[in-house]
Parts: sequence; C-alpha cells; structure tokens
Amino acid sequence: MGLETSIGNEELAVPPLRSGSRGFLGKIGSRIGAQTPVVSGNIKATDALLLLQNFEQTGKGWFWSTDAAGNLTYISEFIAELFGSKSKDLLGKPFASLFLKPVSNDAGSRSLSFMFTKKMQFSGFEVETDGSAEARWLSISGRPHVDKSGNFQGFYGSGNDITEQRKASEDSSRLATFDSLTGLPNRASMVKKLESTLAAFRIQKRTCAVMLVDLDRFKQINDTLGHPAGDALLKQVAERLLKIVEEKGEVYRLGGDEFQVMLPDCDDRGILGELARKIIDSLSQPYSVDGRRCIIGASIGVSVAPFDGLSSDDIVKSADLALYEAKGNGRGRFRFYSKDLQQSAEDRRVLEEDLRDAVAKDELGLAYQPIVNTKTNVVEGFEALMRWNHPERGQIPPALFIPIAEEANLIAQLGEWALHKACADAAKWPGKTRVAVNVSAIQFADQDFPTIVDKALRTSGLSPERLELELTEGVFLAESNETSAMFDALKRRQVRLVLDDFGTGYSSLSYLQTAPFDKIKIDQSFVRGATEPGSRNGAIIAAIVALADALGMETTAEGIETLDEFELISELKVSHVQGHVYSSAVNNEMLVENLEGESWTIEPSGPRHHRNERLSMYRKVRMIHENHVYSIVVRNLSVTGALVEGLYNVPVGTKFVIDFGDGQLAVATVCRSSGNQQGIEFETRLVSDGNGGLCTSRRVSPYLIAEAGLEVPNMPAGYVPTTKIDRDSLSVPAFSTVADWTATRTKPK
Repeated sequence: MGLETSIGNEELAVPPLRSGSRGFLGKIGSRIGAQTPVVSGNIKATDALLLLQNFEQTGKGWFWSTDAAGNLTYISEFIAELFGSKSKDLLGKPFASLFLKPVSNDAGSRSLSFMFTKKMQFSGFEVETDGSAEARWLSISGRPHVDKSGNFQGFYGSGNDITEQRKASEDSSRLATFDSLTGLPNRASMVKKLESTLAAFRIQKRTCAVMLVDLDRFKQINDTLGHPAGDALLKQVAERLLKIVEEKGEVYRLGGDEFQVMLPDCDDRGILGELARKIIDSLSQPYSVDGRRCIIGASIGVSVAPFDGLSSDDIVKSADLALYEAKGNGRGRFRFYSKDLQQSAEDRRVLEEDLRDAVAKDELGLAYQPIVNTKTNVVEGFEALMRWNHPERGQIPPALFIPIAEEANLIAQLGEWALHKACADAAKWPGKTRVAVNVSAIQFADQDFPTIVDKALRTSGLSPERLELELTEGVFLAESNETSAMFDALKRRQVRLVLDDFGTGYSSLSYLQTAPFDKIKIDQSFVRGATEPGSRNGAIIAAIVALADALGMETTAEGIETLDEFELISELKVSHVQGHVYSSAVNNEMLVENLEGESWTIEPSGPRHHRNERLSMYRKVRMIHENHVYSIVVRNLSVTGALVEGLYNVPVGTKFVIDFGDGQLAVATVCRSSGNQQGIEFETRLVSDGNGGLCTSRRVSPYLIAEAGLEVPNMPAGYVPTTKIDRDSLSVPAFSTVADWTATRTKPK
C-alpha cells in the first residue's frame, strides 16, 4: 500500500516510498498529516512532499536523517548504491563513517564528527565516499532537529553529487600547474616551488641545484617529421628524465624543448656532473616515433644556490647563462655557472659579428692533419681543419667558433667555403693522397648539397675518389627517404663517405647496413684510458674493427697521443691513425713540402704514457697560508695538481689552500719547488666543469665566507655574520687541521 495521509478532511494516497521511508520522508508525511493544510504559492503541503519525492528519484539530490547518536535513520536509495549497499542495510550505522576525511569545508579544519558532537548546522560540506567502487565527491548540508521540549533528536539533511564539478575543477587546476603533453609540472609550478624551497633553504643554510636541459636539434625533428612526432618525442624525453632523476629531485617542463631539474641538498659538482652526463647520454640515445628512428641531443646548464644566487630569479638566470655557454661550445655537454659567463656571452656575441665578415676578409684558413697507415707509417690522407686567425685576438679555437657558426646559421656558408678550399688545395698536392672534409648535419639535409659537391670537384679538378666527406651520426636525426636519397646521390658522384665520431652516444648497427660508408672513425673518447688496467675500451675498439672488416670498411682512430695508445691501436688492427703521435695539423705549404716525393712517411713519437691532461693557463688566484693571503698565478692545471708561481723558495711539504673564487677552496701540498715556481698536489681531485675546464667538487658556502669577514655579493638584505674576522685574511687554523677545517665547512646539511 502507499502511504496514506490526510490533510483536514481530504484523504490522499501518496506513491509508495522505498525502504527507510518511515525515516526522513515518513516523518515529514506524519507531520503533514497532523497539521492544517499548508499552501505556499498555490502549492499544498502534500504537493510539496510529492515534489521532494520526485526530486529524490531523479538522483540529482538526496536526503538523510540521523538519530541523536548520529546513526542513520534514513538515506536515499540511489546514494546508498554508491556505497555498494542498500539503504536498509545502512540504517543504524554512524553517518560520518560513510566518508573519508573532508578536504575543504566552511568550518575550517573541523570534521563532520566534530559538528555532530557540537550539534552545529553546516552547509556545503565536501566529503569523499568511503567504500565506493570509484572515488565520488558529495556536498552535504545538515540541520540539528529538536522536539517541542528542546531535546536534540538528531539531524535532517540533504546532499548532492559534485564529482563531475570537482573533476572539472581539478582538471582546471592541473592545467594551470602541469604540462598537458608530458604530465610534468610546468613553469608556473616550478617558479612557485623553487621560490618556496629557496626561501626555506636560506634560513636553514641548505643548498639546492638547478639544471636547465635544452634539447639539441629538436627543431629539425619537428620540421622533418611534423609536430605530432615532435610531441611524441617530448613525451619520451620526459619519461627518460624521470627515470634518471628518480627521487633525487623534481623534473619540470618549461615549454618547447626546455626542461628543468631541481635537486635539493645537492652541491657536489662531481655528483652533479655525473648526473648531467647521464642525462645527456640517455637523451641522446635513439627514439622510435611512429616506426621511425629519431636522434636528438641535449645541453645542460647547472647552477647551485646559494653559491650562484639566492633568489629563484638569480639561480635560473645563472643556469641559463651556463646553458648558453654549453650550447655555444659544442652542445651535447653540460656547464656549471661561473661569474665570468656574462663576459663570455658578450665575447661570443662580438665573435659572431666578426665571424660573419671573416670569409670576406680572408681571415679563415685550413690546416691539414695527416691520416697515417698504421702498418706502413705512410700518410694516406689529410683531414681539413678550419682555422680562424682573428686580426685582434689571434687564433680562435674551432671548438669556440664552430658552435657560434651553427647558432648563427653560418655553418652552411663556412662548410661550403671549406669544401671548395680543400678541393682546390688537394688538386695541387703531389701524389694521390686524399682530403677529408667535415660535413655538418645542416649541409647534409640541404637538397642542393650534391650540386655543391659537383661544383667544388669541377672547379678544382680533383678526382672524386680523392675526396672524403666526414659525416657525424647527427645526419641520422630522423631516418627518412630523404636521408637515403642523399646517400645515393653522393655515392653516384664516387666520393668516399666516412662515419665520424663513431660510438659517441647513439651509434646504431642498422644504418651501417644501409648507409654506404667507406670508413669508420673511432672517437678519441674510446682511446683515452684504453691502456689503463680494467678498461673495457680496448674490447670496444676491437669490436668496432671486426664490424668494419666484416662490412668492408677501413677504420681510423682519432686523438692518438702516446706510444702505449699507438701500440694498443696497432695490436687491435685499426687500419689508420690520426693524432699527435704522428703529427699535429700542418699548413698547406708544409704539407706540399713533405709530399714532394709523392709520399710522406712519419715515425710515431711522443710520451710513453698518457698523463692527466693539463690545461695551460694564466690565472690569478689567492693562496692562503695560516692567516695570510697571497696572490699567485696558476700556469697549468690538472685534476690532481697544478704548477703555480709567485712565491719564492717554498719548502716541499708545505700545505696551503688555493682559493679559485666562487667558494672554490682546494687544500694542496707542495710536491716540488724551484725558485718562484711550485708543483702542487691537491688533497681532493678536481672534477670536470663540463666544458673542458676543471673545478672543485664542493664549494664553501657564501654564508661561511661572510662569517670569515669577506664580502660576498648578493647576500640577503640585512644578513649579519655571527662573528667578525679580519677582512684581510680568511683566518684558517694551522695547516695540521686545514683539511678538517675545509671538510667541516663543505659538509652537506
């Protein structure tokens, strides 16, 4: 039967209610039956009850009621189903037990149980269901009910499902703080997190490193394969970054092909350099996008707070300058920030302007390094190396101006000039030695490049078989029909093709099977350290030689400088060698002079063993001995020691601290002394700065330097050292404890 209720003398049959109807709606019906008809806006009370029932049945809202103990006396059937139950089975259970803890409500941190205990009215209280098949969010409102005597009887309430609204809100919030393509936090999220982290770390005097990662040659992927392929590639980049960084830090996508890594409590530049190298190596490995093989690279700039800045703006700016330096010096490398980078960036800008006029002003030239047969010691070819004799700065290293040329879109122009010049010189050489010319990926991608080769051969009269075109693995950025067509076009011209820098990060056997190379050049990174005990480089070189032999290709090992390296390379049956063990690059006049007999034989010579590379320089630094500071000059530098001058007759065994600046302090011992020059050995090895230089692994915090009484730029406003020490000295203890002094001040928090 339906629920029968009377209003005055009028009998009314109400449709049947679901289980629990004697709870909330049942009570309402009872109250209606006991009162005089109520009419509001021409709607009778019984009609209002029907409207409530119909509204409940739509599922757009629901009702509930409890007794004084907070246990359910009524709950709408359809909402009970969200909990995987029937409404009758929920009756008698604590209403608050149906939900997880609330996320937000108008009572601040007050819980639903608290408001039930305090018998407080509430509205719009957001809760998440507990026990439902999927997460559902509900908004509930409740009002305490008392009888005529003022006794608390429980709560009457209503609610509605806000899951979709909440998802939309979360999606909107996520779009504001996360990158929709990769799922990584975006620039806005990074700025907020970095600012809050550095603010807290300034108080705690902790360190935080930032890496800016920029993808090399990514634009070429977008241009050749399209933006959908580029997007797919960026997703894979994000996955690789997350895998490498793991819990050590956080990864963000700043936009385009730029990413950032934040590494709290990390200032060891040995560790940072190793991580940066791992990132570069990983991101340089081939990608598969829509069945196509793609290759890109990466460059990284690194800065560390508080050494390189204290605010988020300063740290990001420092990392950006370091990144610019890394990209400007060859890409595929990392660079730590240092104070001289601002001047370096300005120098590169000036050099770029000068480089645009260098060809017209006849400032560029070519030098030729012999490529020698390891069995006969006979020179069989030369690699053309570009040289720039700047009118004011003298010789500019190719490692400096070639990246500038690439960045300024000058590399195609310079490459074409070098090709014509090398062919013209080689055509006049005695004998039949070959000339090798480097070809950039940009030149290789130019559909007119075969025509440029034709013109260089035709105008010079050089036989095509005497020209070798050296191509790096960068030409395989995106394997396509255009790549194969270019190889076919060049081979039809009967020139020789050489794969340069083989094994430098993304070598693939697949393109050796299809690309018609005549020679493989083994990168010098495999030669370095190959003679050291435990090195696997020798086995790698042997494998490359075996592969080349099987494919009918010659091999050339680059960068051979010592006799033990040469002997190893010969034993491994590498067919050709290029390096200082035979000869450095020579000018065209010297080359012609040595080839007068149409043959040039060179006997290998040089140091027996390779020693730690020493960087020649003239760098003024400070030397601290006890409480005195001296100015000295570093003449050369290696990871283990240096040659310094500026003090006379320093006893062997003397210990002191070298202050390289920027908080770089290295404890050293004099191991030899002659006049005003001393050979020193570092207590802790230096590490690579990622750009061909060296730096200390750890730095002394600017806070501690300020404590020593020395001025430190960019310290927080109002910072006052807890102690004051004479500014004319760094005031370190006697050298019996200087190592301990340094260790205690560089130890991470």
